[in-house]
Amino acid sequence: MSNLNGRVALVTGASRGVGKGIALELLAAGARVYITGRTVADMNYLEGKGTALSCDHRDDAQVEAAFRRIADEHGRLDILVNNVWGGYEDMVEGGEFTWPRPFWQQPLWRWDAMFQAGARAHYVASRLAAPVMIARRSGLIVNLSFWAAQKHIGNVAYGVSKAATDKLTSDMAHELKSQNVAVVSLYPGLVRTEKVMAASAWLDLSNSESPQFTGRAVAALAADSNVMEKSGKVLITARLAEEYGFTDVDGKQPKPLSLNEV
Repeated sequence: MSNLNGRVALVTGASRGVGKGIALELLAAGARVYITGRTVADMNYLEGKGTALSCDHRDDAQVEAAFRRIADEHGRLDILVNNVWGGYEDMVEGGEFTWPRPFWQQPLWRWDAMFQAGARAHYVASRLAAPVMIARRSGLIVNLSFWAAQKHIGNVAYGVSKAATDKLTSDMAHELKSQNVAVVSLYPGLVRTEKVMAASAWLDLSNSESPQFTGRAVAALAADSNVMEKSGKVLITARLAEEYGFTDVDGKQPKPLSLNEV
Protein backbone atom coordinates (compact mmCIF):
# COMPACT_ATOMS: atom_id res chain seq x y z
CA MET A 1 0.00 0.00 0.00
CA SER A 2 1.10 3.57 -0.69
CA ASN A 3 2.19 5.64 2.30
CA LEU A 4 0.31 8.94 2.32
CA ASN A 5 0.57 9.70 6.02
CA GLY A 6 0.27 13.44 6.62
CA ARG A 7 -1.20 14.15 3.19
CA VAL A 8 -4.54 15.93 2.91
CA ALA A 9 -6.88 14.89 0.10
CA LEU A 10 -10.23 16.07 -1.25
CA VAL A 11 -12.38 13.78 -3.40
CA THR A 12 -15.36 15.56 -4.95
CA GLY A 13 -18.66 13.82 -5.57
CA ALA A 14 -17.71 10.87 -3.38
CA SER A 15 -20.99 9.73 -1.88
CA ARG A 16 -20.89 6.54 -3.94
CA GLY A 17 -19.34 4.89 -6.99
CA VAL A 18 -15.81 5.68 -8.12
CA GLY A 19 -15.47 8.62 -5.75
CA LYS A 20 -16.27 6.41 -2.77
CA GLY A 21 -13.70 3.84 -3.90
CA ILE A 22 -11.04 6.53 -4.25
CA ALA A 23 -11.78 7.97 -0.81
CA LEU A 24 -11.58 4.53 0.83
CA GLU A 25 -8.20 3.76 -0.75
CA LEU A 26 -6.74 7.14 0.16
CA LEU A 27 -7.86 6.54 3.73
CA ALA A 28 -6.27 3.09 3.67
CA ALA A 29 -3.03 4.68 2.46
CA GLY A 30 -2.99 7.00 5.47
CA ALA A 31 -4.22 10.27 3.98
CA ARG A 32 -6.52 12.70 5.80
CA VAL A 33 -9.52 12.56 3.47
CA TYR A 34 -12.32 15.04 2.85
CA ILE A 35 -15.19 14.20 0.52
CA THR A 36 -18.02 16.24 -0.91
CA GLY A 37 -21.56 15.33 -1.85
CA ARG A 38 -25.00 16.83 -1.83
CA THR A 39 -26.29 14.62 0.99
CA VAL A 40 -24.08 13.94 4.00
CA ALA A 41 -26.18 10.89 4.92
CA ASP A 42 -24.94 9.19 1.75
CA MET A 43 -21.34 9.64 2.92
CA ASN A 44 -21.55 7.97 6.32
CA TYR A 45 -19.27 5.15 5.14
CA LEU A 46 -16.37 7.30 6.39
CA GLU A 47 -17.39 6.38 9.96
CA GLY A 48 -15.35 9.16 11.52
CA LYS A 49 -12.19 8.28 9.59
CA GLY A 50 -12.60 11.19 7.21
CA THR A 51 -14.72 14.32 6.83
CA ALA A 52 -17.86 14.58 4.73
CA LEU A 53 -18.77 18.05 3.49
CA SER A 54 -22.21 18.88 2.13
CA CYS A 55 -21.50 20.62 -1.16
CA ASP A 56 -23.31 21.13 -4.45
CA HIS A 57 -20.51 21.80 -6.94
CA ARG A 58 -22.87 23.83 -9.10
CA ASP A 59 -22.85 26.47 -6.35
CA ASP A 60 -19.51 28.31 -6.19
CA ALA A 61 -20.19 29.61 -2.68
CA GLN A 62 -20.58 26.09 -1.35
CA VAL A 63 -17.36 24.99 -3.04
CA GLU A 64 -15.47 27.95 -1.61
CA ALA A 65 -16.80 27.10 1.85
CA ALA A 66 -15.53 23.54 1.53
CA PHE A 67 -12.05 24.72 0.63
CA ARG A 68 -12.05 27.24 3.49
CA ARG A 69 -12.91 24.43 5.88
CA ILE A 70 -9.92 22.39 4.71
CA ALA A 71 -7.62 25.41 4.85
CA ASP A 72 -8.78 26.32 8.37
CA GLU A 73 -8.25 22.79 9.65
CA HIS A 74 -5.01 21.89 7.87
CA GLY A 75 -3.60 24.82 5.91
CA ARG A 76 -2.68 22.48 3.08
CA LEU A 77 -4.15 20.34 0.31
CA ASP A 78 -1.94 17.73 -1.31
CA ILE A 79 -4.39 15.77 -3.48
CA LEU A 80 -7.49 16.94 -5.32
CA VAL A 81 -9.57 14.34 -7.15
CA ASN A 82 -12.14 15.95 -9.41
CA ASN A 83 -14.66 13.14 -9.57
CA VAL A 84 -17.99 14.99 -9.30
CA TRP A 85 -20.16 14.41 -12.35
CA GLY A 86 -23.74 15.23 -13.21
CA GLY A 87 -24.07 13.67 -16.62
CA TYR A 88 -25.72 10.36 -15.78
CA GLU A 89 -28.86 11.73 -14.16
CA ASP A 90 -32.32 11.15 -15.68
CA MET A 91 -31.13 8.95 -18.55
CA VAL A 92 -34.74 7.81 -19.01
CA GLU A 93 -37.38 10.41 -19.81
CA GLY A 94 -41.04 9.54 -20.24
CA GLY A 95 -40.15 5.86 -20.30
CA GLU A 96 -37.57 6.31 -23.09
CA PHE A 97 -33.82 5.80 -22.73
CA THR A 98 -32.66 9.09 -24.26
CA TRP A 99 -28.90 8.74 -23.64
CA PRO A 100 -28.00 7.51 -27.19
CA ARG A 101 -30.16 9.98 -29.10
CA PRO A 102 -28.43 12.03 -31.86
CA PHE A 103 -27.47 15.52 -30.75
CA TRP A 104 -30.41 17.25 -32.43
CA GLN A 105 -32.79 15.15 -30.34
CA GLN A 106 -30.91 15.46 -27.04
CA PRO A 107 -32.44 17.56 -24.24
CA LEU A 108 -30.41 20.73 -23.73
CA TRP A 109 -30.34 20.25 -19.96
CA ARG A 110 -28.02 17.24 -20.45
CA TRP A 111 -25.31 19.45 -21.96
CA ASP A 112 -25.63 21.88 -19.05
CA ALA A 113 -25.54 19.08 -16.47
CA MET A 114 -22.36 17.61 -17.92
CA PHE A 115 -20.53 20.92 -17.93
CA GLN A 116 -21.86 22.50 -14.74
CA ALA A 117 -21.22 19.42 -12.57
CA GLY A 118 -18.36 18.24 -14.78
CA ALA A 119 -15.74 20.33 -16.55
CA ARG A 120 -16.78 23.60 -14.88
CA ALA A 121 -16.87 22.01 -11.43
CA HIS A 122 -13.38 20.59 -12.03
CA TYR A 123 -12.15 24.02 -13.11
CA VAL A 124 -13.58 25.77 -10.06
CA ALA A 125 -12.17 23.23 -7.59
CA SER A 126 -8.76 23.26 -9.28
CA ARG A 127 -8.71 27.07 -9.25
CA LEU A 128 -9.16 26.98 -5.48
CA ALA A 129 -6.69 24.14 -4.91
CA ALA A 130 -3.87 25.51 -7.06
CA PRO A 131 -2.76 28.42 -4.81
CA VAL A 132 -2.60 26.13 -1.78
CA MET A 133 -0.49 23.60 -3.68
CA ILE A 134 1.71 26.27 -5.25
CA ALA A 135 2.51 27.64 -1.79
CA ARG A 136 4.05 24.26 -0.92
CA ARG A 137 5.41 23.65 -4.43
CA SER A 138 3.80 20.24 -4.33
CA GLY A 139 0.48 18.69 -5.23
CA LEU A 140 -1.54 16.37 -7.45
CA ILE A 141 -4.80 17.09 -9.27
CA VAL A 142 -6.59 14.10 -10.79
CA ASN A 143 -9.44 14.71 -13.23
CA LEU A 144 -11.67 11.68 -13.79
CA SER A 145 -12.38 11.37 -17.49
CA PHE A 146 -13.15 8.67 -20.05
CA TRP A 147 -12.53 7.33 -23.55
CA ALA A 148 -15.52 9.32 -24.86
CA ALA A 149 -13.04 12.19 -25.16
CA GLN A 150 -11.37 10.28 -27.99
CA LYS A 151 -14.17 8.40 -29.77
CA HIS A 152 -17.94 8.54 -30.05
CA ILE A 153 -19.48 6.83 -27.03
CA GLY A 154 -23.07 7.46 -26.03
CA ASN A 155 -23.77 10.95 -27.34
CA VAL A 156 -22.12 14.15 -28.55
CA ALA A 157 -22.46 16.12 -25.32
CA TYR A 158 -20.78 13.30 -23.39
CA GLY A 159 -17.80 13.26 -25.73
CA VAL A 160 -17.40 17.02 -25.76
CA SER A 161 -17.55 17.26 -21.96
CA LYS A 162 -14.89 14.57 -21.53
CA ALA A 163 -12.71 16.15 -24.21
CA ALA A 164 -13.03 19.44 -22.32
CA THR A 165 -11.85 17.69 -19.16
CA ASP A 166 -8.78 16.32 -20.94
CA LYS A 167 -7.98 19.74 -22.41
CA LEU A 168 -8.39 21.22 -18.92
CA THR A 169 -5.83 18.70 -17.68
CA SER A 170 -3.37 19.48 -20.44
CA ASP A 171 -3.54 23.26 -20.09
CA MET A 172 -3.53 23.30 -16.29
CA ALA A 173 -0.51 21.00 -16.32
CA HIS A 174 1.26 23.42 -18.67
CA GLU A 175 0.66 26.38 -16.35
CA LEU A 176 1.48 24.44 -13.16
CA LYS A 177 4.64 22.74 -14.42
CA SER A 178 6.95 25.42 -13.06
CA GLN A 179 5.14 25.18 -9.69
CA ASN A 180 5.82 21.44 -9.34
CA VAL A 181 2.11 20.60 -9.24
CA ALA A 182 1.00 17.62 -11.35
CA VAL A 183 -2.31 17.35 -13.20
CA VAL A 184 -3.51 14.16 -14.91
CA SER A 185 -6.64 12.73 -16.50
CA LEU A 186 -7.52 9.24 -15.31
CA TYR A 187 -9.63 6.79 -17.31
CA PRO A 188 -11.20 3.91 -15.36
CA GLY A 189 -12.52 0.88 -17.22
CA LEU A 190 -15.96 -0.63 -16.65
CA VAL A 191 -16.40 0.03 -12.94
CA ARG A 192 -18.73 -2.02 -10.76
CA THR A 193 -20.54 0.99 -9.33
CA GLU A 194 -23.97 0.73 -7.80
CA LYS A 195 -25.63 1.78 -11.07
CA VAL A 196 -23.57 -0.68 -13.14
CA MET A 197 -24.38 -3.55 -10.80
CA ALA A 198 -28.07 -2.72 -11.03
CA ALA A 199 -27.76 -3.47 -14.77
CA SER A 200 -25.32 -6.38 -14.37
CA ALA A 201 -27.67 -8.86 -16.05
CA TRP A 202 -27.12 -7.06 -19.34
CA LEU A 203 -23.37 -6.45 -19.00
CA ASP A 204 -20.18 -8.44 -19.44
CA LEU A 205 -18.32 -7.83 -16.18
CA SER A 206 -15.46 -10.25 -16.89
CA ASN A 207 -12.94 -7.40 -17.24
CA SER A 208 -14.63 -4.97 -14.88
CA GLU A 209 -13.03 -3.04 -12.02
CA SER A 210 -14.06 -2.23 -8.48
CA PRO A 211 -14.33 1.45 -7.47
CA GLN A 212 -11.35 0.84 -5.14
CA PHE A 213 -9.19 -0.12 -8.13
CA THR A 214 -9.29 3.49 -9.32
CA GLY A 215 -8.55 4.56 -5.74
CA ARG A 216 -5.42 2.44 -5.70
CA ALA A 217 -4.28 4.14 -8.90
CA VAL A 218 -4.77 7.58 -7.34
CA ALA A 219 -2.92 6.54 -4.18
CA ALA A 220 -0.02 5.17 -6.22
CA LEU A 221 0.21 8.39 -8.23
CA ALA A 222 0.14 10.51 -5.08
CA ALA A 223 2.98 8.47 -3.56
CA ASP A 224 5.12 8.59 -6.73
CA SER A 225 8.00 11.05 -6.25
CA ASN A 226 8.30 11.23 -10.05
CA VAL A 227 4.64 11.97 -10.73
CA MET A 228 5.56 15.22 -12.52
CA GLU A 229 6.74 13.06 -15.41
CA LYS A 230 3.10 12.07 -15.94
CA SER A 231 1.67 15.58 -15.64
CA GLY A 232 -0.56 16.62 -18.52
CA LYS A 233 -1.12 13.04 -19.66
CA VAL A 234 -4.12 10.75 -19.98
CA LEU A 235 -3.58 7.68 -17.79
CA ILE A 236 -5.43 4.36 -17.79
CA THR A 237 -6.17 2.81 -14.40
CA ALA A 238 -5.38 -0.75 -15.51
CA ARG A 239 -2.06 0.32 -17.06
CA LEU A 240 -1.08 2.08 -13.85
CA ALA A 241 -1.83 -1.17 -12.01
CA GLU A 242 0.72 -2.94 -14.18
CA GLU A 243 3.27 -0.15 -13.73
CA TYR A 244 2.91 0.23 -9.97
CA GLY A 245 2.21 -3.43 -9.23
CA PHE A 246 -1.18 -3.34 -7.56
CA THR A 247 -4.23 -5.53 -8.16
CA ASP A 248 -7.95 -5.08 -7.69
CA VAL A 249 -9.58 -5.89 -4.35
CA ASP A 250 -10.35 -9.43 -5.59
CA GLY A 251 -6.71 -10.00 -6.54
CA LYS A 252 -7.45 -9.81 -10.27
CA GLN A 253 -5.53 -7.71 -12.80
CA PRO A 254 -8.03 -6.12 -15.22
CA LYS A 255 -6.78 -5.86 -18.79
CA PRO A 256 -5.99 -2.34 -20.03
CA LEU A 257 -8.21 -1.64 -23.04
CA SER A 258 -7.09 0.09 -26.19
CA LEU A 259 -9.13 2.81 -27.89
CA ASN A 260 -10.40 0.29 -30.44
CA GLU A 261 -11.50 -2.15 -27.74
CA VAL A 262 -13.53 0.34 -25.71
